[in-house]
Amino acid sequence: MPGTWVLAPEIGFLWTPGYWGWGGGAFFWHEGYWGPHVGFYGGINYGFGYWGHGYEGGRWDHDHFYYNTYVNHVNETVIHNTYNTRIENVSENRVSYNGGNGGINARPSGEEENYGRERHVGPIAAQNQHIEQARSNPELRASANHGRPLIAATSRPGDFHGSAVPAREAGAPYKVPEHAANVNANRPPNANEARTNNYNHATEVQPHQYTATSRGNPAADKKYQEQQDKLAAKQNQEHQKLQQQQEKEHQQMAQKNASEAQKQQMEQRHTQQTQQLEQKHAQQQQKVQTHQQPHQNAPPAQGHPPAEKH
Repeated sequence: MPGTWVLAPEIGFLWTPGYWGWGGGAFFWHEGYWGPHVGFYGGINYGFGYWGHGYEGGRWDHDHFYYNTYVNHVNETVIHNTYNTRIENVSENRVSYNGGNGGINARPSGEEENYGRERHVGPIAAQNQHIEQARSNPELRASANHGRPLIAATSRPGDFHGSAVPAREAGAPYKVPEHAANVNANRPPNANEARTNNYNHATEVQPHQYTATSRGNPAADKKYQEQQDKLAAKQNQEHQKLQQQQEKEHQQMAQKNASEAQKQQMEQRHTQQTQQLEQKHAQQQQKVQTHQQPHQNAPPAQGHPPAEKH
């Protein structure tokens, strides 16, 4: 997903990016937050001043924010709060997750752990809207751009055209997740099964939309499609309800300065909730689909040879 620039919710606050990290036998998303210092974000090089630890793209001086022009290209005829500090030893590692097989082997320093316990504020409304708009753009999915996104960042949330900063280099080669590939390889093709069981949050689930198979009977086809539409609408409502619940829990965790262990437990619970709901929806859709299959007459009984007489 492209980065973006937004106003800090409070003077003196800086953004700590979220990151994927391995723990407890699975990868979990550690949500980003606003706070007086930049905490640990997995050692990942996100660019634009986030080189793995801390932030080199700018700094606060009392109630004014100054941009490091070595990192950020700003219009200095308009923005005068600038400085230029060269950044050395920037990692070129393109791995985008912490821990696990092939992940970045970085741990938070004592200072970063202390920053993680400070008062935080979760993503603001503009950031959440940016996420939703990026999620609905198929061109930004790795499965579509194969690890070569056209956009690296935007100057305004949700503006993926006029103010977009083009990506200069491709990321790591995109590979279909092994689990998803193996599962799909063993299935017969079905347009209504374009879903996997690898979701971690309800926000990752795309809206359900089913298409009933035509039977050549317009009245029956219309009836079957209405049944599919009714099921999809009900399931999408359940998705929205779970998404709202999970987002509320994320905000509560950020407000109470939860520990990493508490965050991991919450992420595990969210993964389980989301996958169980998707399994339930898949079963419901399969049941409706089976019910709509045309009934076939049983084949005629085969004659049995007469029993031998002894």
